[in-house]
Amino acid sequence: MPVQHKSEGDVNISPRRTQWQRDNLDEQTRKLLEEDAKYFLQQSLSTPCLNAMRSCGGIYIEDLQGNRYMDFHGNNVHQVGFANEAVIAAIKEQLDSLPFCTRRYTNRTAVDLAKKLTELAPGNLNKVLFAPGGTAAIGMALKLARIATGRFKTISMWDAFHGASLDAISIGGESVFRQNIGPLLPGTEHAPPPDEYRCVFGCSGRGGCDLVCADYIEYMLEKEGDIAAVIAEPVRSTPFIPKPEYWQAIRKACDRHGALLIFDEIPHALGRTGKMFTCENFGVVPDMLVIGKGLGGGVVPIAALIAREDLDVAGHIALGHYTHEKSPVACAAALATIRYIESEGLAAHAAEIGSYALGRMRDMMDFHPLIGDVRGLGLLMGIELVKDRKTRERATDEAEAVMYGALSRGLSFKLTMGNILTLTPALTITREEMDKALGIIEECLFEIEGRRA
Repeated sequence: MPVQHKSEGDVNISPRRTQWQRDNLDEQTRKLLEEDAKYFLQQSLSTPCLNAMRSCGGIYIEDLQGNRYMDFHGNNVHQVGFANEAVIAAIKEQLDSLPFCTRRYTNRTAVDLAKKLTELAPGNLNKVLFAPGGTAAIGMALKLARIATGRFKTISMWDAFHGASLDAISIGGESVFRQNIGPLLPGTEHAPPPDEYRCVFGCSGRGGCDLVCADYIEYMLEKEGDIAAVIAEPVRSTPFIPKPEYWQAIRKACDRHGALLIFDEIPHALGRTGKMFTCENFGVVPDMLVIGKGLGGGVVPIAALIAREDLDVAGHIALGHYTHEKSPVACAAALATIRYIESEGLAAHAAEIGSYALGRMRDMMDFHPLIGDVRGLGLLMGIELVKDRKTRERATDEAEAVMYGALSRGLSFKLTMGNILTLTPALTITREEMDKALGIIEECLFEIEGRRA
């Protein structure tokens, strides 16, 4: 069997998954999964599927058998919770008035959304383009960078994810998408990510991050001399959380060398990190900002490229020109999503609950030697499991056991890099629900360690 890469998520073919399905799925669910496998092309991470859903609401998903799970994965579309009533009402209203906008026309809802995003975005990010999904919006950003700079090369990060299309995997850094697919786009240079816990430059042995990783990117900018853009997730979903000085140094380096800075905030924008946009945590304004996923309220796919006004230089070509570029239904969902986040104070709530959860996770480290590191920014959180805290060997089997043990107890989350429990709940989560979720994880850790709480 080909190698199953675990960087982006838990693999969908493993003995533990097979055993969990044997123990937990009924005949009706098995038949649907078999039918799904019959008609869909198989691919790592998604098909064959784990289970089948029948409903979702708030922080929960429910399977065909009526089992409810707190969803701390949610494909990062569920900032406002699943089946949000305000979002669904806006969609229904829009469907009754203008369900589609044909090419060469605009509509009030699309213009209102564009205006709202420019009002929210930091600095002089005052121009917008919409696309049906985040990957497409990344493609538009790459094209605009080429036109604006007259260059084609990029610097991005190993282990990064920017989408699954050929251009997106070229700047991405995960084997599960890149390996044996080439040739990829030329000029897509890569640098190590700002992961202090596993720094390839050995900063942990020097007492912590000393920005050698940022210096290396400037070194690349200088040696290449003709980089169009540095494109990166300001916080990786594992999560890697760099110091603010990291992005501030790279912002200055890009300016010195004539490169643009593009932030991919597709999974985390709109409140997850405690700010409306992730980059606001670092005091840095990029030249372009790409958002998506949660923008459609967990119902309708829509993404946006938000750019500096002076980068409006591509009127002579088509950057995107997508059929559903100005979908009034998708734009209505996005406007309702943003208004709900603002009216309910979800960004501040994410900061508060995330800080509380991080404190609890740090306390858990005192009782569980399997936990090598915990980190979080708002409700983007990670627990890294290791076999030994000194060697930091990844505890991949143990992490998978925790994941399936948690599923059996009503909690769903994603594994990243094979050993990181990545926790991204809806921003509507309560402290009591967070306590329950972390309690489930701790139960699983005690079980694996062979001892009682």
